[in-house]
Amino acid sequence: MRLSWNEIRARAAAFAKDWQDASYEKGETQSFYNDFFHVFGIQRRSVARYEQHVVKIDDRSGYIDLFWPGELIVEQKSAGRDLEKAYGQAGEYFDALPENERPRYILVSDFQTFELHDLSERSKTSFALRELPNHVEKFGFIAGVQRRIFRDQDPVNIEAAELVGRLHDALFECGYRGHDLEVFLVRMVFCLFADDTGIFERDAFLDFIEARTSQDGSDTGSKLAELFQVLNAPDGDRLSTRDEDLQRFPYVNGDLFDGLVRIPAFDAGMREKLLDACNFNWSNISPAIFGALFQSVMIPEERRAQGAHYTTEKNILKVIEPLFMDDLHGEFERLKVRRDHGRLAALRKFQAKLGILTFFDPACGCGNFLIIAYRELRKLEIEVLKEIYPRKNVDLAASELSVIDVDQF
Repeated sequence: MRLSWNEIRARAAAFAKDWQDASYEKGETQSFYNDFFHVFGIQRRSVARYEQHVVKIDDRSGYIDLFWPGELIVEQKSAGRDLEKAYGQAGEYFDALPENERPRYILVSDFQTFELHDLSERSKTSFALRELPNHVEKFGFIAGVQRRIFRDQDPVNIEAAELVGRLHDALFECGYRGHDLEVFLVRMVFCLFADDTGIFERDAFLDFIEARTSQDGSDTGSKLAELFQVLNAPDGDRLSTRDEDLQRFPYVNGDLFDGLVRIPAFDAGMREKLLDACNFNWSNISPAIFGALFQSVMIPEERRAQGAHYTTEKNILKVIEPLFMDDLHGEFERLKVRRDHGRLAALRKFQAKLGILTFFDPACGCGNFLIIAYRELRKLEIEVLKEIYPRKNVDLAASELSVIDVDQF
């Protein structure tokens, strides 16, 4: 179990006191960093090594004072030495490493001063040894709590939401409203995703709308109603006389296409808005798009009256990561570096644990928190599976190997 931040700060204070007189690079570096990693409850030798040999770009040999592949380079100097020069030296080592081993962090120190460089955020934190207890969170990655970069909503997601919002507005204006409109739009969004993500044959839905519906839109609604029936029918239950362009669509299990809804009467403009959405590439859209869709399709007056809103993916991650994902990632990292005979069994036990966790959002609205939590847990599980099955193409077999189920959310 990861140490509490209070315990880490207490250890950091003791470390700062014990090493307040340290100054000599060659004689004290290794003992210094063995104790430094102990502050975070980690044995240094389990993750990092000293004097890692590298061949620099100019073909000269170099030795990294402390190297943690993919995480950290430390360049240590004696007290009073130039840390800017030390950072340049660490940068040469960074450039010489294979791309998959290049770390996110570079630490340069002269024992009494620390400079931690976060290469992902392009930031530098400088402080004296005595101030270490106030800066331990910056080293959370040592304890398995990785700082994440939270980005604003990708403009491509907003564009996708706006495309569906325009289709919604056109349908609403012609009098097509209420539950039928909501179900219809959810079905449309599924088809748009399916067309670009391998659920349907590539562009099958786009081709169907373009080639099998009239330009004036007069038969678009009826053609979509027929498509919904096909998507809800297993292969053995389909009529043999059904249009071959419809037969190419797979059966979609579940209740998404079950039941009849009133089908809207399209015109040329409405059909064109549907085609605009079909021509958009949905393959890289975040699942959080459903929150944006939820907000974009509501009438402004209703939104103000109901106080309806959704939380962006950036802000969701700021909540769920410290709430539970950081601890899960930390537990996985500690298992991943184990080299004992119980490692594989421990990884399997950890995966099983992921399959029994339950997540409750009592005010979920459109469900964005639950959607993103599900996605992040599945991403973690895939990393676990890669450790359990190093010779298997886990990306292709993830569905059959997964123990995580949407009913946990």
